[in-house]
Amino acid sequence: MMDNNEGNADPDSSRGARDSGAPSIQFRQPQPDDGIAVHELIARCPPLDPNSRYCNLLQCSHFADTSIIAVAEDGNALGFISGYRVPARPDTLFVWQVAVDAAARGLGLGSRLLLGLLERPDLADIHYLETTIGHDNQASWALFERLARALSAETQTTTLFESQRHFDGCHADEVLLRIGPFSAPVAS
Repeated sequence: MMDNNEGNADPDSSRGARDSGAPSIQFRQPQPDDGIAVHELIARCPPLDPNSRYCNLLQCSHFADTSIIAVAEDGNALGFISGYRVPARPDTLFVWQVAVDAAARGLGLGSRLLLGLLERPDLADIHYLETTIGHDNQASWALFERLARALSAETQTTTLFESQRHFDGCHADEVLLRIGPFSAPVAS
């Protein structure tokens, strides 16, 4: 389930660019050693659904090709996106979670992470992006609507998981947002 705590992002911020007073941030593929930092970052980003440390370790190893981490100069994880190719539709990237530390909000980090991930040469054959978002998660809706505009792509929504049917009423509906088709962005 997708949640985002990014707030108002600037989709025009370039990867790795320094805003006046903004920290220098490195964007890279996660590594197994990042698993604990990712787990701690997600814990600092409610209302994100926490996963086990083992799950985060798998995201940083088995799913590293479709995930991205933003690391500050001091080594702290400031942002993380986990994703995977949808097995039946390998041209589709499913974004599982977007986490942005409170210290990095307002820098456009969520948008920069998404574009940085899609700019990877190994993902050039991705033409659709999907994610699930709760109805009331305005920050996530805004983030992905900005991404769709940046990619000049259409969006479609359907309810993927229903509160009562799939979550026994313990979780809100999860709406599937599908963006595409689009061409892979070119790294700047």
